[in-house]
Amino acid sequence: MPGTVVVDPQDPSVGARLRSGARLVICAAVPWYLCLWWGTSTAPVPAALPAVLILREDVYAAPRLAWERLLGVFVGVLLSTLVLDRLPPSSLSFLAVLVCGCAGMYLLGRPGSPNQQVLITALMIYATALPGYPLARLAETLVGIAVVVLLGPLLWPPDPYRSAAEGLDAYRAGVGRLLDGVAGRLARGGPPAPPDPLPEGARLWLRPQACRAAFDRAARRRRTRKPPDGLDGCLGLAARSAVTLQCFTQELQERARGLSAGPAAAPGTPAAPDPALRAIAPLVRSTALALDLALRGEEFAAELDRARGLDLAHRAAHPTRHDAALRAGLHLTHEALSEHLASRR
Repeated sequence: MPGTVVVDPQDPSVGARLRSGARLVICAAVPWYLCLWWGTSTAPVPAALPAVLILREDVYAAPRLAWERLLGVFVGVLLSTLVLDRLPPSSLSFLAVLVCGCAGMYLLGRPGSPNQQVLITALMIYATALPGYPLARLAETLVGIAVVVLLGPLLWPPDPYRSAAEGLDAYRAGVGRLLDGVAGRLARGGPPAPPDPLPEGARLWLRPQACRAAFDRAARRRRTRKPPDGLDGCLGLAARSAVTLQCFTQELQERARGLSAGPAAAPGTPAAPDPALRAIAPLVRSTALALDLALRGEEFAAELDRARGLDLAHRAAHPTRHDAALRAGLHLTHEALSEHLASRR
């Protein structure tokens, strides 16, 4: 809830940024000096590029990214070398490199993510038509990739469990701020939703899924380490509530559009108040508190019972289908909380 200090994994702390920066510098400098010692070239920039292009906080993604980059470099070198062997540097040969590079980029890429390294390498080889350069670029890229894949995970390896827990806290705080703001506006008789109902954008609803994915990867790869107690269940609850509360906020948006589009007495006159909206404010606050307690791992049964009682009271006072749609997201959140409570017991 408001006032809680959390760490957002998508906005890392200064210490995390320093560790990431140091990891990148080391993984870029080591292959540079290895290639200088090997004598591949006097400025082995391709050896340092893998650290920039494939090093991620998710160290498990490095092998896949490394393979894609190495394959792209190899195909790009091959394409440009073959074209220059058949055609002299000219507008025609450039066009041939461009077309072949684009074709290779899409053939070797994944759906929605072409392997741009094919075209980049092909153009670089074409622009630097020096004897031995294609082989040197391939060797330097291989050295850089090997250093990133082998050395990167050993330098301040990230803790996926901790990242998942921090992301869960960030989601909990974001949802608390959002629902508190909504309840405050409704209690004052204001508009049901602000112009932008998601202060943090769609990241708020996507964060639980990202945290759950990080947790699952850690659980699969760290079989000898037990995850923190209750974290798995809280992540599941967060993922379900992200869907149900997004449904609620979207319904508020539709309600706001309906009010603003309705007949007004005169230009500039506010729309007539909706009694169901003002009456739902206590239900929103109670649901937010129950969810906050549940995601903290604290006891929330009493607050959930209170929220259910408010739901029943709102249903009795406002029984129309239109009002049922307004409560649907909150009701489904109560169901998710109830199942989470049963699993804990």
